[in-house]
Amino acid sequence: MKTILITGASSGIGRATAEVFLDAGWAVGALARRWDKLQDLAAGHDAVLPLQCDVTDPKAVDAAFDIFMERFGRMDVLFNNAGLFGQSGTIDTVPIDSWLQVMHTNINGMFLCARAAFARMRHQVPQGGRIINNGSLSAYVPREGSVSYTMSKHAVTGLTRTLSLDGRAFDIACGQIDIGNAMTDLVEDLNTRRVAEGLQPLPMMDVAEAANSVLHMAQMPPSANVQFMTVMATKMPYIGRG
Repeated sequence: MKTILITGASSGIGRATAEVFLDAGWAVGALARRWDKLQDLAAGHDAVLPLQCDVTDPKAVDAAFDIFMERFGRMDVLFNNAGLFGQSGTIDTVPIDSWLQVMHTNINGMFLCARAAFARMRHQVPQGGRIINNGSLSAYVPREGSVSYTMSKHAVTGLTRTLSLDGRAFDIACGQIDIGNAMTDLVEDLNTRRVAEGLQPLPMMDVAEAANSVLHMAQMPPSANVQFMTVMATKMPYIGRG
């Protein structure tokens, strides 16, 4: 049985991805802060290992990854997914606390989880594995008022490119999925704010399409890698914006 650890697995893209991988017969380590949500996901699924963890806590991350390895013996894939959008606004209006929270989760958390996965994939037998980072269209074409999120997702792309090079010697592949407007609570909240401001709601796609795309990336053979995948709502103003 193939194994995957998913961060931010209690809701949104993370939870949808966990459900898709379970349906495909994978063993899933579901990592998040909200224990009640993880318990709900794990109910009735022997192949789910709930892992309560704050991805910004180095010791907690290592402990959670150790528990995963003890349970399943191997880590085939990490879906490095946990992230925050933060408070919208121009740079002079974004509270410093909000900025730091986004940086701690979207950059420090991504780094710590990738680091933990890389170390275990490097030393397991047979050696190797795959790390899939959740990036964003914001790493290419940002939305107004998204300075914290956009800067953090540029950093994720840097992480992906570096891991792709550093992992070659150890048969560790790294790719990035850039998702546009999957129907999650985060995007629904953004739409609610847009409507309140008199703006048009954003075009959406089913979150399962994003999850299925992660599964496609994870199922590639070791000799192949999806380096960057963009999956988005068809009518998003991403193409031809300007």
